[in-house]
Amino acid sequence: MAEIAAAVPGTGHPLPPPHERRRNWVPYALLLPGLLWLFVFFVVPMITLGSQSLQEGDVDNGYTFTGNVSIYGQALDAYWPQLIRSVGYAGTATVLTLLLGYPLAYFIASRQGRWKYILLVLVIAPFFTSFLIRTLAWQTILADKYPVAGFARWSHFTDFLQFVGLTNNESLLSSKFAVICGLTYNFLPFMVLPLYSSLDRVDGRLLEAARDLYATPFETFRRITWPLSLPGVVAGTLLTFIPAAGDYINSRLLGNTQTVMIGQVIDAQFLRVLNYPLAAALSFVLLVLILGLVTAYVRRAGTEELV
Repeated sequence: MAEIAAAVPGTGHPLPPPHERRRNWVPYALLLPGLLWLFVFFVVPMITLGSQSLQEGDVDNGYTFTGNVSIYGQALDAYWPQLIRSVGYAGTATVLTLLLGYPLAYFIASRQGRWKYILLVLVIAPFFTSFLIRTLAWQTILADKYPVAGFARWSHFTDFLQFVGLTNNESLLSSKFAVICGLTYNFLPFMVLPLYSSLDRVDGRLLEAARDLYATPFETFRRITWPLSLPGVVAGTLLTFIPAAGDYINSRLLGNTQTVMIGQVIDAQFLRVLNYPLAAALSFVLLVLILGLVTAYVRRAGTEELV
């Protein structure tokens, strides 16, 4: 039987396809604000930074685009220790935030009722204070005349830190130890929140089934809890490592001349030395380095929710 086309009442004209064209462009229209935002505030600055790294000149006489790619070799040759140091500090802080954040996130996810929300508020409470203020507070916490440093000396913890090379003397401040402590503290919530999100979604019936099958708590954690929380582990480590590698506040306020990170070098080249091409080249080198490490890590982790 031939299909009878619907018609507009009173006119006999066929109706247009029902919202076919609207369905096609609506998803793109919804993406448009986000794409515009990324283009204006990410793509354009990146193109500008890349162009700036290939220029020559000075502030007084202006800069001219010359395609000077040798600046990247000069940047790597002069500042490779700071690059490696930044990756080392950020990696160490990421591991510490994972060790501290995982039990905390597990504890919060296992709570019921209002206590869960109270603990979550306490995790994000530091965000109500400025990043700079939180870092400055560590200058007081680790100062020689206050109890933390006194207890570290009394317990010979400072001797251990000197043995592993994290401090040069009995002072905790102005050392690698202080910089790593600052990074760990400031980025801990970035680790806890994704971990909590993953752990909170673990089906309790799986854990109950494991207990019914006489699995030990360790086996239950190794075979069920840890694999199901891996998306949160990957997300948390990325959210912690990426900003920590480019951080310069902690190394400036809590470190010394031997703990300078690459972010501090870029800041100095941009704002004090005024060597814009070198600063832009260092920024690109850091970007490529982090992209390479993150890509290798995500492919290695292989969580389906991220790759």
